[in-house]
Order: sequence, then C-alpha cells, then structure tokens
Amino acid sequence: MQLYPIESGNFKLDGGAMFGVVPKSLWQKTNPADANNMIDLAARCLLLEEGNRLILIDTGMGTKQSSKFYGYYHLWGNHTLDRSLKKHGFHRDDITDVFLTHLHFDHCGGSIQWNHDKTGYESAFKNAHFWSNEDHWQWATQPNNREKASFLKENILPMQECGQLKFTSIPTGDILKNSELGFDLFFANGHTDKQMIPLIKYKDKTIAFMADLLPTAGHLPLPYVMGYDTRPLLTLDEKEKFLNIAASHNYYLFLEHDAHHEIITVTKTEKGVRLEDTFTSQDIFQ
Repeated sequence: MQLYPIESGNFKLDGGAMFGVVPKSLWQKTNPADANNMIDLAARCLLLEEGNRLILIDTGMGTKQSSKFYGYYHLWGNHTLDRSLKKHGFHRDDITDVFLTHLHFDHCGGSIQWNHDKTGYESAFKNAHFWSNEDHWQWATQPNNREKASFLKENILPMQECGQLKFTSIPTGDILKNSELGFDLFFANGHTDKQMIPLIKYKDKTIAFMADLLPTAGHLPLPYVMGYDTRPLLTLDEKEKFLNIAASHNYYLFLEHDAHHEIITVTKTEKGVRLEDTFTSQDIFQ
C-alpha cells in the first residue's frame, strides 16, 4: 500500500464557530485568528494505492459553486485537487473509489462538477464508485434545518443519478471491521449522523483519517467542540473514547482541516489526552 496526501485547497472559517463555547482567549493560542476572527483551515484528502484500486478519501469543496459562495470561505493558497493528484503521478480518471467520510460540502463538493455546457451536473470521477452509508445518505438528502446549508443537493444527488453510488455496511457497535474498502471504520454521530473515520493499516502503523471528529490539533481538549456539531455532548463522548484508543495504540492522526499540521500522535496526561508529536506526511508515508 502507498499513501499520498491530496491538498484540495485552503479556506477560512470563523474561529468561534470552529470552537463552540470555548473562549477565544483559549482557542487562539493554537489557532490564531485574523482581524475578522477567521482561522486558517485545509481540505486535505488522502489517496490510497493498493493493487489495482486507487481510493480517494474526501474531495474538498470542488470548483462548481459561485464566486459569492466561495467568498464566504475566503479561499487562500494555490492547492487544487487536480494539481495535487498530478504531483503524485495520478489523474482523477485513475480513481477507482471515492470514499466520503460524510456529505458536508467541504468534504464531498469535489465529487461532482458541471457538465460541458453547464446545463447540469456530472461525476468528477467517471471511473469511480462513490461510497457513503445508507443512514447518512438519508440524513443528508432529508436534511434538518441546522445542517441544510452544508448538505447541498447538487453535491449529493448526482452521485446516485449517475449510477456510481455504493453504501458501506453499518456496524452494530462503533467500528466496522475490514469494510468494503479494505480498512476499518469508526462511526461517529456527534458532528453529523454516521460520520465515518477510516482506520488504515499502513506497514506497522494505524493511520486514522480524522475528518470532523478532530478538525485540528487545537481541538484535542474534550470541550473544544465545533459549533457546527449537531450533538456536541455525544461528540465529547466519542472524542474521549477515540482519543484514548489512539493514545493507547499509538495511532497516527491524519488531520483533514489543520492547515499547519498534517499528522499528529497523542498521549495520555493528567489533563487528558494531549498532543505528543507532529509529523509531515513525508515523515510517515515514505
């Protein structure tokens, strides 16, 4: 197996929204804000190459929304999904599977693009299956008012309409062992219903793709929960359980949204699970 970080673009969000009830005087120590209270974020995806399968985990925001839409998110830097794939010798047509941790626009928007004459939408990965799970699909296609702005139908429905959608199994507990993609999945329901956290065996390591269970290294303290989460008290419990497992088994946590830290390890302390070390993907994947 080979792993490659895929940088699909950088953006900014309001720091208060990203840290919920935690005061700015605390969260700005790890995630400093600009004059408009916005903090730097990434949309870092992960590419797995194993045998004849090329699996892309999440796809970023994509490029089909309006300039007004992107203006809300203050895009910065020059990363693009296509440029990042090319850097590692791949093209989007090479992708066999697109695994989506959940269907919020910043995780799945790059899955669908305009057709040639912009009269409709089409798959951005014509040779791939799109993977979600049935419970989350229903949650996203019949959205609650709190999440409606994050579940955009143009990002989601075309996956099914183009005939490329598949569902993973759903475990009776927290973890689905050896999913249809070949890696374990930790299911978390605090941020959104049935978010899936891939646990990938790589050489002698476990790489956990953290998605929105742990957006940045600054979110390690348990109360540091995003204002976007639908069930913040459940997120507290899920974070505590997962981070204790990660510390005990020395997981390498691949951070999708941390613009300045790619991979971290954690350790148990008197104050709870805290940061142990930081790594670049080159440190771990070479």
